[in-house]
Order: sequence, then structure tokens, then C-alpha cells
Amino acid sequence: MGELRVAMDIGGTFTDVVVYDERTGRYRAGKASTTPGDLTGGVLAALDSVVTDEADISFLVHGTTQGLNALLQRSGARVLLLAGAAAPDTYHIARGPRTRLYDLRYRKPEPLVPLRDIVPVGGRLDAAGREIEPLDEAAVRKAAERYRDEGFTAIAVGYLFSHVDPAHELRTREILVEELGPELTVSLSHEAANEWREYERTSSAVMEAYIGPVVRRYLAGLTGTLAERRTTAPLHVMQSSGGVITAETARRRPLQTLLSGPVGGTMGGVALAEALERPNLVCVDMGGTSFDVSLVVDGRPDLAAETRFEGLPVLMSVVDIHTIGAGGGSVAWTEAGGLRVGPRSAGADPGPVCYGRGGTEPTVTDANLVLGRIDAEGFAGGRMALDRVAAERALAGLGGELGLDVRAMAEGVCDVANAKMAQAIRTITVARGIEPKRFALVAFGGAGPMHSVFLARELGIEEVVVPRFPGALSAWGMLQTEIRRDFAEPFLCLDADLDGAALATRLGEAAERALASLDSEGVPRADRRVRTFLDIRYAAQEYTLTVPLTRPDEPADPGFRATVAQRFAELHQGRYGHANPGAPIEFTALRVTALGELRRARAERLPPAGGAEFARAERPVVFGGREHATRIVARDGLRPGHTFAGPAVVTEPTATTVVPPGHRVHMDAFGSLVIRGEAR
Repeated sequence: MGELRVAMDIGGTFTDVVVYDERTGRYRAGKASTTPGDLTGGVLAALDSVVTDEADISFLVHGTTQGLNALLQRSGARVLLLAGAAAPDTYHIARGPRTRLYDLRYRKPEPLVPLRDIVPVGGRLDAAGREIEPLDEAAVRKAAERYRDEGFTAIAVGYLFSHVDPAHELRTREILVEELGPELTVSLSHEAANEWREYERTSSAVMEAYIGPVVRRYLAGLTGTLAERRTTAPLHVMQSSGGVITAETARRRPLQTLLSGPVGGTMGGVALAEALERPNLVCVDMGGTSFDVSLVVDGRPDLAAETRFEGLPVLMSVVDIHTIGAGGGSVAWTEAGGLRVGPRSAGADPGPVCYGRGGTEPTVTDANLVLGRIDAEGFAGGRMALDRVAAERALAGLGGELGLDVRAMAEGVCDVANAKMAQAIRTITVARGIEPKRFALVAFGGAGPMHSVFLARELGIEEVVVPRFPGALSAWGMLQTEIRRDFAEPFLCLDADLDGAALATRLGEAAERALASLDSEGVPRADRRVRTFLDIRYAAQEYTLTVPLTRPDEPADPGFRATVAQRFAELHQGRYGHANPGAPIEFTALRVTALGELRRARAERLPPAGGAEFARAERPVVFGGREHATRIVARDGLRPGHTFAGPAVVTEPTATTVVPPGHRVHMDAFGSLVIRGEAR
């Protein structure tokens, strides 16, 4: 076993790899173009750029976008849904859009399973889990025949009250496996999301079945290819929750991988928050196709117990990430006499016009190149030479439609993209009562540092941090996390009826099961720990907040009800701006998270600068409609303690940082660029 810890992250345009050498305590990063037809090709090319012998790898983690891509492109499995005969249409009835009741343009999200592919199955439990009607096993076998005859590739099962007693769902799987074989992809709703709310639980099972075959094929192929290349370290996969699991567990629970790639950046932000002693961060990841925003609050990732993908609900622990179609490859176009940027992207192939791969529509990257903010010869570490003339020609064509010259057109494209991204940040902060001015902005992704100062200025944020390897921070963040398994159980009880000792016993049993689940992840018992939570709401309300406990047996403490009510009130005040202390509360679910410690790759401190001087060049760059003589600084030439004023452009292989006039840059002990507006 070697001593290299490796993380790989697939983006829409580039695939990034970060390597931590345990012998030297140093990092290095690599990059290769993403290969959309076969993502494994881009992963291996990026890996080869920084690792000469795969046998040296001791730990390997991967952020995969296969499941998310299948969902967004609607290219997943054809799913047959088995639903209880008493309520077979629940998945299509869904829920009313309570936040868009008066939106005349609202369209219900398109379900992943059409109504004709839902099979009613007899058998029913009551709300307490008692059997009212036995499972109709003949109907299950008939559904298996239809699966064979009509070319389905996955099955989802969602029965009423299966979260209370899963017996009918478990027996259904036994029958399906008997009829169709052990390789069948079948998702049971109580395993995908063991929580109340029939529609959301069924939706989670359907989505897991929909992406399951795609994720499993990809992970099996990548694992096999790595084994052929003498990689002995087991492959791990990043989860949407911010932890990692083995590839084998991910193949069994593919739903957990939906946000596998973007979450790595948030976990990198968590590690930075600790290292830089900045507990509150807005993390922005701008790549080739998308712009992701997430928060680190009090040093922890902002987690949610439910999220939506393409408007469809999923019940699982997930880092709350808001994504829009805005990236370096976002296409600029006109509509009704106005300029639009994105969400359509040129992607990796053909890519922006300046890539010279056949692209004809101008993009954000083309605009930045024309403005002088990108080095045409040194892009991606010198591995790509960009065609500025072609970019100017494309922007001139667009400018002709709007009556703008090339320079004004290029700045207009950047301004529109910046406005869209600033609004995305407001959606996850201001719209939830969070003041972004209290946060620092961490910018990463290949294009994030290029736009970060403009976004901060728009939002009133005083400080921007551009970490080391910003183009590969999502991969770096995957090396900063730990093994994680999340579990939930229904627990409906008013606070006045709570038996604290019984709840403590139940939490203790759940904690033991959660810790035992780490056996399959290869975590030594000494490196395991557990966290427990309760979902709580005000009595007679619908939605809940997740309240942390100090330990599993805390509910047995005297005064627990008052303590947990106070915690809930404080969380409610922080999230919604109001609370009602003393009002009856209700418990709805208990949650347990099992964590396994890894030998995490800590942030590396760099040796300080030996003096104030560093190498620099100069070229004209456009800011505010005119050219400015601008410092061009190679990041490799900077050391902690170096400082300089804008306008400046800092270049490196994985990203470019743009510092407009009126701002100052300082490199800290960890090699991060800290950018602030100059004091007036």
C-alpha cells in the first residue's frame, strides 16, 4: 500500500485530481478535459497527470456526476413502480405548489414514471403497522412478467406505511428476485427514505431506481479499470451529505451520490473555515457549465433533510446547494432585443469558441479572454492555446445584434452572468433571512475566482478568499471529510406525552445499528462515533427542523423536554425570524449519523516570503469600459506575506483570479489569496 491520498472530481468541462503525499505533507493538482461520452477516460487522463504509479495510492475518493446527469438529461432507467392498490396515484397527484399558488405559468414537475407504468398491488398496513390486508403476491409476480415483457430496467416499490413496518416491501423484493434474478435493480421506499410522507418517500424510491443502473454500471466500470491498472486502494465515493462511502455501498444506495461532485467544494469550505478561523462562508463554485452556492455556518455545512431535483422531492441528508446554469461555457444569446447568458452551455465539446473545437456561439470564457482577463497562451497550465481572434469575431456578431462594439459586448456578457450569480447567492442567503455581509466569500472552480470580487462587491461582502488549487477545490475537499452513514426512523409524539427513557433506549439501539453499518466501510471501531438528532415542529404544523442532541441517552436526563424545546426555539428564530417559546411541540423523526474518522489530509502551511518582491508582468485588461495597465502575477511565485494592489490577474494551472481596481490582495499562511477593498 502506497502513501498517496487521491481525490477526483468530474466537472462539466474539466476533470480535476488532487494528490496529497503523506510522506512530505504536500499537495499537487492535475486536470484533464472531461470526456462526456465515457467519463472514465477523463478521470484516468487527469489521474495520469499527477500519479505515475497507481500502486502508490493509499486512499482514493471520487465525486461522480453520473446520477445527476442521468436525471437532468432524463436518460435514466425505465422504471416500473409498484404502489399500494389503495392509493396507486399518490406519486402523480404529488403536492400543490404552496409557494407558487398564484403563478399562472407554473407547471407541475414531470414525474420520472408515467401513470401507465404504475402497477397497483393489493395488501395494506394501518398507520401503526398492523396488517389490514395481506400482500397480493400474485399481483407482484404478474408485475414481474410485465417487467420482462415490456423492457423495463428497474423497479421501485412504494407501499403505504412501509416506513412503520417494511414487511410487505421486503416480501415484494424476495418475489421479484425469485422471478427476475439477483441482478435486478429494485428500490424499496423504506430503504431509500425511511420517513413519513407517502409522496416524498415514493419519489425518493423512484429516483433511486431511475439513476441506479447508470451509477452502478459506471462505478463497476471504473473500479474494474482501476484494478487493471494495479490500484489496490478501495474506491470511495463522495455523498450528497458531505461524507464518503465505499463504491460498493454507493452501488447499493446510488441515491446518496446525486450531489457527489458539488458537495466536495462545500466540505473544502468547512476545512478552510477551521484553518482560516472564519466560521461563516459563502462557497461559490463556478465551473464550465454551472454555478453552485452553499453555506458554511458556524464551521459546519448547511445541511437539509429534504431537497428537490428537477422539482421532484427526495428525502435524504444533503448539503443545501443552490445551482444555476452559469459557467465559463455558458452561451450568450439575444432574446426580445435583450442579452441572455446561459443556462445553455457549450460544455467540454465543442466548448467555447476560443477553444477551437468547432464552437460558434460566444460564451463567458470568450468574453473574459477578449477583456484580457485570461492568458491565451497559458490557459489550463499551458496545455491549451486559446484563439482570441475567433472569440472577438463571435462577440462582434452578437454585438452587431445589440449595437455594441466587441469590448462593450464582452463586458455586457460578464455583467449579465455576474447578476445571475449574485441573485443565486441571494436566494440561499437573503431569501432565508441571512445577511451575506456577515460572511466571507470563498471562490473556487475554474471560473469562480475570475468573477468572485465582482459578486462580493454586488452583495456588500467585504472579503474574498481564493484557496490553493481553486479549480480543484472540490477534489481537495473530498480529502478533508470522513466516512458517513445517515439513518432516520419515524417517531411521532407530542412533548407532553414523551417518555424520555424509552426514547433514549430507542436512540441507543439506533446508534448501535448505525455504528455497526461502518463494518462494511472498513472503519476500525476506535475511529467510529455517532451523532443523534430529532426532527421537531410546533404541534399542528407541517414542516420540521432537525435539532441536535449531545448524546443518544440525553432524552433520559431530567429537564430534557425544556432543554430541547429551547434548542428548537433558537433554531426556529434563526431560520424564520420568530419563535413561540412555551407552545406545544411535536417530535416526528429521529436521526442518527455514524461517522468514521479517516487520516484526513490537513491544510498545508507554506513557508513565508523571504522578501516583499515577486515576479510580475503587465498587460492591458479592460475594467469599467477602458483598458488598465494590470499586474500579471503567477501564483507559483507568491508566498505567504506577499501583498499587492489591483488591478491584477493571478494565473495558475487550475484557475485565474481577477482583481479589479480598488482592491488589495494578501497571501496568507495556507497559500490562500485574501482580497479586500482598499480603505477609502
